[in-house]
Amino acid sequence: MTDSPEFDPKMLEALVCPRTHSALSYDPEKQELVSKQARLAFPIRGGIPVMLIDEAREIE
Repeated sequence: MTDSPEFDPKMLEALVCPRTHSALSYDPEKQELVSKQARLAFPIRGGIPVMLIDEAREIE
């Protein structure tokens, strides 16, 4: 059978941080999109980024 869908890094061209509207980076190991400016990491579930501030975790 198939594994869960993977995130397409090309989506980074269209996505920005919902808090700062800055660029995001992709962390394939943690399956997150990271906003260094906002210090938030947004989870990717089933290949779909969850771009809700309430779902993001704070990073140092």
